Amino acid sequence: MDPNYSAQDVARCDLCKTAIAQNYCDFCHVNLCKLCIGEHISDDYEKHKIVPIHQRKSTLIYPKCETHQNKTCECQCKDCNVFVCSHCMASSQHSGHKFLHLEELFTTSKNCIQNDREELNNTIIPTYEGIVHELEMQIASLDGEYKKLTTEMSKQREEIHREVDNAIDEMEKEISEIKVKHRSILQKHLDEIKQLQSLMQQTLNALNEMEESNKVIPTIHYSSNTEQFSKLPPKVDVSMPKFIRKQITKEELGTLVGKLTPFSTTLEERVFTAKKLNTSVRELLDEPEVLNTIKTGYTYLPSVSCLNEEQIWTSGFTADIKCFNIQGVLQKTIQTKSGEWPRDISVDGDGALLYAYWETRTVYKVKNDQTEEVITLQGWIPVNLCVTSSGDLLVTMYSDETQSKVVRYSGSTEKQTIQFDDEGQPLYSRNSSIKYISENRNLNICVADWGAGAVVVVNQAGKLRFRYSGHPSPTKNKPFKPYGITTDSQGRILASDCNNHCIHIIDTDGQFLRYIDNCDLEKPYGLCVDSNDRLFVCEYYKGNVKKIMYLK
Repeated sequence: MDPNYSAQDVARCDLCKTAIAQNYCDFCHVNLCKLCIGEHISDDYEKHKIVPIHQRKSTLIYPKCETHQNKTCECQCKDCNVFVCSHCMASSQHSGHKFLHLEELFTTSKNCIQNDREELNNTIIPTYEGIVHELEMQIASLDGEYKKLTTEMSKQREEIHREVDNAIDEMEKEISEIKVKHRSILQKHLDEIKQLQSLMQQTLNALNEMEESNKVIPTIHYSSNTEQFSKLPPKVDVSMPKFIRKQITKEELGTLVGKLTPFSTTLEERVFTAKKLNTSVRELLDEPEVLNTIKTGYTYLPSVSCLNEEQIWTSGFTADIKCFNIQGVLQKTIQTKSGEWPRDISVDGDGALLYAYWETRTVYKVKNDQTEEVITLQGWIPVNLCVTSSGDLLVTMYSDETQSKVVRYSGSTEKQTIQFDDEGQPLYSRNSSIKYISENRNLNICVADWGAGAVVVVNQAGKLRFRYSGHPSPTKNKPFKPYGITTDSQGRILASDCNNHCIHIIDTDGQFLRYIDNCDLEKPYGLCVDSNDRLFVCEYYKGNVKKIMYLK
């Protein structure tokens, strides 16, 4: 049996119906066992094309010529816009005309199909999932928000006693009606979004079928319609009514209770916040090259973050956070507010430095030499940081090393918590506080879960996409325990394997691509990539940062 096929994929011979098919006729499109090949090709050996079954459908199916029998059309007349065979091309009817090869048109359309499928999978669909998640969260929180409103009104009711009970009851009825309208508007918008998702899934299924198809006519006539999906629906912004209390005297009781702000709905245009996809493909170098080694002076060096193409921030087990240029010259040193070493560092879109400190359970921001507290947690300890393409802050955190989660913040406001999968099971290990984090260009959230021995990747809505647990290698015989993690412009994920002194490169779907293991790396730890896809690697015990070129 072909090793590329599992038991459930076994194909039977279309002639004898019993034997396992090892071959395929790419002309007649039938499965064949070895014994039936001779019988199948006995009528006309030349017209058949027998290939191994795993290479089936490798031959293009050209249209038959309408003018010349038994001829196939391998070109299209550009002037007449018709398919032509070799006899047609030589005829006087098409003299002086220009011809296009159908194989080239087929390849171009296939590339368009593949690009559209990738854009739907990696960008458009995840963005819609995020919209659905946001709307569902709004709907789920409606009862709580409106309960706060009615509670505030109840305080007013207690102050003015029975005289205003009837007025309060009328307002509560009004709130219930508004809430129904509020829910109805959001639900309607959610239903519209889900309908669009369904249409996109249908389109994606059709694209998958076309990509597998070798039929030329429908393929070259394919016309992309992803542009209509790329225009995001407007965002429904429904303002919450407010209860405005009024200080009243006994004389005003019964007439002045307060009022609710008007219920209103506005539409706000949405735009994609995903990182712009790099249309030029940058291939991996066969032999990555160390461009420079920066000596930081740290005894232990866990973290590095790119400020720009010319500067990096580094942090070790001291209170000093150091900024170096790429030549290795120290540019600046910042002291942590606590006087202790930070758990991790990151840089936001404005160039401000962020760092986490476990004892105060706080994330700090340093800008223009001024330090401010951005987030202070209760019951949780912040560990690793990542600033997203939209400017949000992702924080990995743990609670007494029994629970771990990822929380998204906009400024100091918590927007999203990622902790459990669809089965209610923890996404991340509970026995480790080391969880470096990065955002991919398709807005996936990638966590190097040291305790689990895996890279855990979820989409923007927090739904698990895959886990990568290392790649078998006779020379990498120690358990995979990822520390640092970063992503590049191509969507590739890079994770440091400290135990095996190498870096794993995997694609956006978790498939292993290559090791970086020829740069004399020793205990690689923290990672970051600049805008030119230059990789910076912390060597934990040496205290060095190596700058590596790994893309062509």
